[in-house]
Amino acid sequence: MLLALSLIAAGILLRQPDRLRFGRGRPHAADAAQLIALQRARANNWTPTVLVVGQWVQIAGYWMLAEHGLLGAVVAMAGVAVQLRHLQEISHHAVHGVLARTRRANDVLAALGAHYPLGLAPVAVRRRRHVRDHHPAATLSSDPNLAELSQAGMRPGVERYRFAAALLFPATARGIAVTASTLAANLRPQPGRYAAGPAVALVLAAAYATGGWTAVLAGVLVPRLLLYPLLAWASLLVEHTWFDADHRTGTPAEIEAGRCLRLYPHNRALAMLAAATWLPYGDLHHYAHSAHPGLRWNYLPALERHLPPPHFTPQGLLIGPDSVTGRHRAALESATALPVTT
Repeated sequence: MLLALSLIAAGILLRQPDRLRFGRGRPHAADAAQLIALQRARANNWTPTVLVVGQWVQIAGYWMLAEHGLLGAVVAMAGVAVQLRHLQEISHHAVHGVLARTRRANDVLAALGAHYPLGLAPVAVRRRRHVRDHHPAATLSSDPNLAELSQAGMRPGVERYRFAAALLFPATARGIAVTASTLAANLRPQPGRYAAGPAVALVLAAAYATGGWTAVLAGVLVPRLLLYPLLAWASLLVEHTWFDADHRTGTPAEIEAGRCLRLYPHNRALAMLAAATWLPYGDLHHYAHSAHPGLRWNYLPALERHLPPPHFTPQGLLIGPDSVTGRHRAALESATALPVTT
C-alpha cells in the first residue's frame, strides 16, 4: 500500500511545476488582454507534458491500491474516475490551443494523454464539435450539447421521474448503452485512425500488470463506463442555463452572462471540492471560459473577478428552487421552454 500511496503523491507533485509556472505572479483580478499576455509569456511544452504524465502516475497508484481489499477497490474506482475527468478537462484546453505552446504539442498531448487511452473521439472531431459548433451557439437549438440533453430525456414537459432519470442518465441502462456504443465507434479502426484500440488495450494491460483483475475492473472498466461519464454529465448540467437562457447582445462577456451560471459563488468549501473533483481545471469557472475561450484555466478566476457576475449564481446543485436542477426542471415545465433539435 505504501508504494501505491507514494505513486499517488508522486503524481500530485508532478502536476505542480505547471501550476507554479503559470500561477506565479498572477493578479487577483484582471482583464482578458492582461491575462492573455501573461499566459503567452509563460507558454511552454514541457510543464504540460509533465502535468499529463502526473495524472497517469496517479492513476497507476490507484490501480495498485485496488488490490488492497474492498476499501482499496472503492477508493480506486473513485480516484481513477476523478483523474479521467481531469484528463478530459486538460485535453479540453488543448483543443482550445492553450495547454501547451504549439498547436502540434496541444494535439499530441490531447491525443496521447486522453483521447486515445480513454477512447474519446479524435481531437479534430472534438475541436470542430466543441469550438466551432458549441461555443458560438451555446443554448441555441443548433448546440450539439443541447441535443445530448434532449436525447437523455430533458425536453419541455418532461415528467418528474423522467427528469430525475435524465439527471443520472449515464448510470441508466440506456445511458450505459450509449457510452458503450460511443466507445466502440471511437475504437473502430478507420483510415488514419488505428491507434485508439491499441491504446485502450495498453491501458487495460498496464492496469492488469499493476493491480491484477481488480485493477482492470475497479481501475478501468467501472470508472470509464460508469463513474467518469457521470462526472462529465454533471459538469455539462452546470455549464449553462440550457432551457431558459437570456439571449443578449453585446460583448462576449455580456452574451455569456445571460446563458452561463456560476455554481457555489459564496460557498468556498463546496467550490474547492468541486474544483478538485468533478469541475477541475477551470470548469467551475465556465462563465469566464465561455467569455474568453482562449484563456488557460490558471487565469479564469482572475478574469471572473474582473467580469460582472452571470445572471444565475446558484447556491446548490440538487436541492431547492434556486438550485441548478431546480431551475432546469422549472424551465422544462414552462410552456416557453426552449425547443431543441435532435
